[in-house]
Amino acid sequence: MHAVSVGEVLACVELAARLRREFPNNGIFVSTSTIAGWETADRKLGGTVTGVFFAPMDFAFAVRRVLRALQPSVVVVAETEIWPNLFREVKRTGAALMMVNGRISDRAFPRYQRFAWFFHSVLPAADSILAQTDTIRDRFLALGAPPDRTHTAGNLKYDFDPEPAPPDSPVLAYLERARSQQIWVAASTMPPADANDLDEDDVVIRAFQELTDHHPNLLLLLAPRKPERFDIVAQKLRSAGVPFVRRGELGDSLPVPHVLLLDTIGELAGLFAVSDVVFMGGTLARRGGHNILEPALFAKPVILGPHMENFRDIAEQFQAAGASIEIAAASELAATVARLLDSPEDAHRIGRAALACAQEKRGATERAAQEVRRLFNGHVPRYRPATPWYEIRWILAHGWRAGARSRQAAQLRDQHKLDIPVISVGNLSMGGTGKTPCVLTLVEALLQRGHKPGILTRGYGRGSPEKQLILAPGAAMKAEHSGDEPQIFVRSNLAPVGIGIDRVETGRMLRNSFDIDIVVLDDGFQHLRLARNVDVVLIDALDPFGGGDVFPLGRLREPVSGLVRADLFLITRSDLSDNPPAIEAALRRINPDAGIFCAHVEPQAWVNNLSGREYPVAEPPFLRAGGFCGLGNPQSFCRTLANLGIDLVEWTEFGDHHRYRPHEVRFLAQNALSHKADALLTSQKDVINLCDGWEELVDRLPVYWLKIRLKIDDEDAFVTAIQHLLRHSAK
Repeated sequence: MHAVSVGEVLACVELAARLRREFPNNGIFVSTSTIAGWETADRKLGGTVTGVFFAPMDFAFAVRRVLRALQPSVVVVAETEIWPNLFREVKRTGAALMMVNGRISDRAFPRYQRFAWFFHSVLPAADSILAQTDTIRDRFLALGAPPDRTHTAGNLKYDFDPEPAPPDSPVLAYLERARSQQIWVAASTMPPADANDLDEDDVVIRAFQELTDHHPNLLLLLAPRKPERFDIVAQKLRSAGVPFVRRGELGDSLPVPHVLLLDTIGELAGLFAVSDVVFMGGTLARRGGHNILEPALFAKPVILGPHMENFRDIAEQFQAAGASIEIAAASELAATVARLLDSPEDAHRIGRAALACAQEKRGATERAAQEVRRLFNGHVPRYRPATPWYEIRWILAHGWRAGARSRQAAQLRDQHKLDIPVISVGNLSMGGTGKTPCVLTLVEALLQRGHKPGILTRGYGRGSPEKQLILAPGAAMKAEHSGDEPQIFVRSNLAPVGIGIDRVETGRMLRNSFDIDIVVLDDGFQHLRLARNVDVVLIDALDPFGGGDVFPLGRLREPVSGLVRADLFLITRSDLSDNPPAIEAALRRINPDAGIFCAHVEPQAWVNNLSGREYPVAEPPFLRAGGFCGLGNPQSFCRTLANLGIDLVEWTEFGDHHRYRPHEVRFLAQNALSHKADALLTSQKDVINLCDGWEELVDRLPVYWLKIRLKIDDEDAFVTAIQHLLRHSAK
């Protein structure tokens, strides 16, 4: 979400909180363009969003780098920040682009019309534009916004939840000591727009001097809009002989009558609660006005000058309801403030009307959040490598596609069937998607339904000289001979395991060696030489389509069009992401007939790798732990630990199927001990790949691995669907 400066950030506070509730598992990042905007976002949103950063300049290379780092599904731009490279590059990634709280002021619209040719080329990139009012929507349409994607949704600033200044606020303590009976807030005062314009701080200071004769206990809280004006306004007060105190220098001296110069950012909104009268700056000077909703939501009467062009609809609504007072000239300010101070009943009536007007227009935040959800559910971003490597990879990817097509055609010409059904469990992308735990879960389910399954796998990275290995459940064999994943299958003690590159011959040997009636083929989606009855394809919710292209442009083994061969989809790690609805929509566009299910890792126990003793997940046998793993998606393991409340003191990642050498094991132990860890945590696959003699190398530091099971949502329906497909394929 991009919010250029303070006003836009404040408008998006409630939207950010709403999106955090809507997307609890996904990152939410906010960019801003000004120092004050960054400080406000960090203070107001730091506990809500994942991160706050400065937006890049609108150069393609800079924008691409940010998008590659974050890989957003939706980019939300607040108000009217129209950057051509940002808009174009967002669409290139496959993400959705949305404008919220869209605003084109009376003053800006004529300037925009002169560059209509530019906006006509940029605005159609937006998937959704939510304008504040019908008038503003019409202006967007006149500049080339797509009519079917441009709607009126209201003003986010109406949904501001007023929060009074905290009880420990130094300003409140000062006001208490000052014992002022009446408080006037001059909010967001502005300097002149040009040489013929007035300076609102001069106007306010003169009005205050006029008021003090009849209101000796009046306190003026003067809040210039721009930080660079703080020193200038202080000098103006000094030159006018007005006693004042700066917020940054609060002390015990209390000049009366007096002015409190609010020389801080972000405090003003909470201080409206203690005011009796508010003058909104930017309305006497030709600045187009400022938002009056914050004081209105505290039911305070607001005085406005004639310039509210930037908030015309709000101003007109308030004036029609008698919820504000408009003055035509600076000379009227002192008398108008005095009238409200002397007539508290009128002030309260106007304040209550202002509150009613502000509350009547609420709801824009909910509408915006629903639109973000709609777009989020329809967009899955893809990775775009950096230039010039993009062009080189693009050429190589064409070669990869051609090779994949040729290989698949050759395998189909030489395809063979076993005399028993084959269920393939595979994926489209390089790296782990949870195939190993899926195979084990499926084997368990088949056993429970009376089948006698066998597991067939290639045995990636195994060092055994035999072309095929046929192993009984629980057979003893080192991981370097069988491969790490086959070793997990064997140690599960669930079913016999056949290991070999030639899956056809290995499958026959497995069938002849054991009494099995079904084969579960591990990582078989691209191995078409062995015919299968059911193709189950796993999609990782954290990385669904491997960058959207084949290697080396992306991380796919074959184009996404290959998913048309799938019979069932299983979206794994669905608990770690809010992406499954968007992934399901994308899968439906490719393969509308395949069933779609979700699954997540279910931690079962901590296992001491030396003794084999198991401990409940909720009662870990350690206090401070370091972690390491070498999986296809190591961050998924790290996030699983985080969801268990494990705060690792040290973390090290390795490549998939990594075999740990003695010096690496020693390093892991020493590094963990240097961080005062009392254990090392890893996965079952990683402990299988530990070198011989690892026990002595860890220096008495216990190693625990997390025993897991893949939990399929509605597992009974999933297995029933497989059985139905098996019966259908047998006909």
